[in-house]
Amino acid sequence: MKFNLQRNLRPMRNKRLKIRIFPVILLLLGYLLFEPYWIEEKVTVFVDEDIPASFNNTKIVFISDIHHGPFFSRSRVERLVKRINRMNPDLILLGGDYVHRDSKYIEPFFEEAKKFKARLGVFGVLGNHDHWEGASLTQRWMREAGIKVLDNTAYWIEQDGVRIKLGGIGDYFVDHYTVKPTIKDVTVDDFVILVSHNPDFAEELDTDKIDLMLSGHTHGGQVTLFGWWAPIIPSRHGQKYRTGLVATPNTKVLISNGIGTVTPPVRFFARPQINIIVLQNKG
Repeated sequence: MKFNLQRNLRPMRNKRLKIRIFPVILLLLGYLLFEPYWIEEKVTVFVDEDIPASFNNTKIVFISDIHHGPFFSRSRVERLVKRINRMNPDLILLGGDYVHRDSKYIEPFFEEAKKFKARLGVFGVLGNHDHWEGASLTQRWMREAGIKVLDNTAYWIEQDGVRIKLGGIGDYFVDHYTVKPTIKDVTVDDFVILVSHNPDFAEELDTDKIDLMLSGHTHGGQVTLFGWWAPIIPSRHGQKYRTGLVATPNTKVLISNGIGTVTPPVRFFARPQINIIVLQNKG
C-alpha cells in the first residue's frame, strides 16, 4: 500500500492556518466595533495675527456628525454633553448631522444638547442628514435648545470691548449657501471663523477674509487603511479633505472625524473626535 505523507499533511497545515487566522479576524471585528466608542480629544492651537489679544487662549469645542439614532443612543449623547461641559469651553460650535435615519431622533437629541454650557454661546449649522430628516424641525429644536442657527448667517462675538466674527453656511450638497453675511462687514484685519458642514465648500471660497473654516461630513473616512487612506470619502476631492488641518489658497480648513457613524456603525483608524481649538495671537 502506498502512503503519500505530503498529501496527508496538507489538510493538517490548512487546519492550523485557519486556527491561527480565526483569532486575528475576531480581534479585527472587535476593534471595528470598539473604535466608535473611543473618542479622541484633539487639541489644535490656532495661531493668527488677526486674533485679538483679549481672545488669547479662548477655547472652542467643535463637534460634528453625532448621528443620534439606531447606533448612537440618547445615553451616549448625554455622556457626550457632560464630557464637553467638563472641558469648560468658551464657545461650542456644532457642525451638523445631529441625527440618523429618522426624524423621531431630533427632539430627544436637542433635549440633551440644550444642556451644553459655554460662556460665549452655542452655535451650529445643519448637515445633509438634518435636511433629509427634517430641516425645519431641526432648526426649531435648535432654537428651543438655545442653540443659534448659523446657516447663511453670522454673529459678532464680543469680549473685553473687541470682537471676532462667526458665520456659517447652508449645507453644500443639499441646501442653498452663501458666505455674504459672514464677510459683508469685516476687513482683512478681523478674525473670522466659518462653519460649513461640508469641507468641499473651501474650493469655492473666493475671499481671503475667512481665517478658519470648521467642517465635518467625511468622518475621517470612517474605515481607513490604518489611517493612511480611505476607500470611500463623501467628497469630490478625494483624500484632500478627509481629516485634519488643510491649508487652501484662501483659508485653513479643520476637518473633524466627527463623533458618530453612518451604516455600518464601525470605524477603523479614524477615531471619533472632539476638536478643541485654542486661539492664540501671533504677535
